[in-house]
Amino acid sequence: MDSLPDAIVQYILSHMKNARDVALCNCVSKRWKESIPYLKSLYFPRNSFDNQSCDNSPDDIVLKMIYSIVCLEELVVYTPFSKAGLDSWLMLAGSTLKHLELRMDNLADYQGCLENPSKLDCISRAKNLESLKLWGVLMVSSPKWDVFHKLQNLEIVGARLEDPALSTALRACPNLTNLLLLGCEGVRSVSIELPHLEQCKLDFYGLGRVYMVDFGKLAALESLTLRGVQWCWDAISKMLYWASEVKHLYMKVEFTGDFDTLQPFPEVDFVEFFNNHPKLQKFDIHGAMFAALCQKNSLKNVESGFVIPCLEEVVVTVRSPLNAEQKMSTLESLLKYGKNLKTMVIRILQMKSSHSSSDDFFDEICRFRCMNRKIVRIE
Repeated sequence: MDSLPDAIVQYILSHMKNARDVALCNCVSKRWKESIPYLKSLYFPRNSFDNQSCDNSPDDIVLKMIYSIVCLEELVVYTPFSKAGLDSWLMLAGSTLKHLELRMDNLADYQGCLENPSKLDCISRAKNLESLKLWGVLMVSSPKWDVFHKLQNLEIVGARLEDPALSTALRACPNLTNLLLLGCEGVRSVSIELPHLEQCKLDFYGLGRVYMVDFGKLAALESLTLRGVQWCWDAISKMLYWASEVKHLYMKVEFTGDFDTLQPFPEVDFVEFFNNHPKLQKFDIHGAMFAALCQKNSLKNVESGFVIPCLEEVVVTVRSPLNAEQKMSTLESLLKYGKNLKTMVIRILQMKSSHSSSDDFFDEICRFRCMNRKIVRIE
């Protein structure tokens, strides 16, 4: 390293992220210390301040490190922090930040959520963000955000949300191409326009059911994931209708029904479904939706010339031997009409029956795999 030009040393060290490594660089040599201002990223793991010996608070240490960097573009903080700390960091580096990831850990802090400004409100200082990831966030009040014109990626994981607060947050991100709401509780109705959305993952859980999702026409959407315990069928069918251009569809919603009544999915016409999703390349389908495609009338409208033109990969998760004949017929139809199908994975998961029908159904699936072993496999 001593023989390298300063510019090369600065370039090498600029790829460091971990805050502890950055701090150690200050102790190596004057030359290394002078390279710190050229860092682009800072990452503070959960244990960054374990066994801390100095008198400075974690908030102050983070602020000091941010202050030493000329143009910070990425900040990832998993260690606990205060609202005042976050506000001071973003006041200093908000104009240059492109990527911000925060472990909020305030799911139980209802009073903190009502503060003015709140932790969420402070994020508005980072006006040029391209990616925002929030973990463990309580969003019961609408965040006071200006419009993030450059934000393309929004990920919220493990959150407790109120519908108006979520809608307000999404309206502040009109140019999103990727939206991930994973393990989010409390959502029952959400309406938003995101015309540039290409990838969307919605994973809602909790005591309530999702009864309304309104995203408008999702013309640019290529990947859609729907997960949860109970969604109103109207919400599911609308999402599928709007996502007519989707290429990758993942569905794991267990039930539909009204209020506390858990009901299976209604019958879905096989031909109509695939005609409405002509660009579908990968279809990952779990029990309830697969069962809906396997009703006795699901295949009644198959006409000569029908094909599934783009489908290349199917992953089917089967949990029950009920309607085994119709399920086998649907698997055979996917293979027959999917002219470009390269892979079919059948996952047998928690087969809920001690009856011999389970063994018979499994035997049928094994026979089906043996006859189509180049394409079909069982997991």
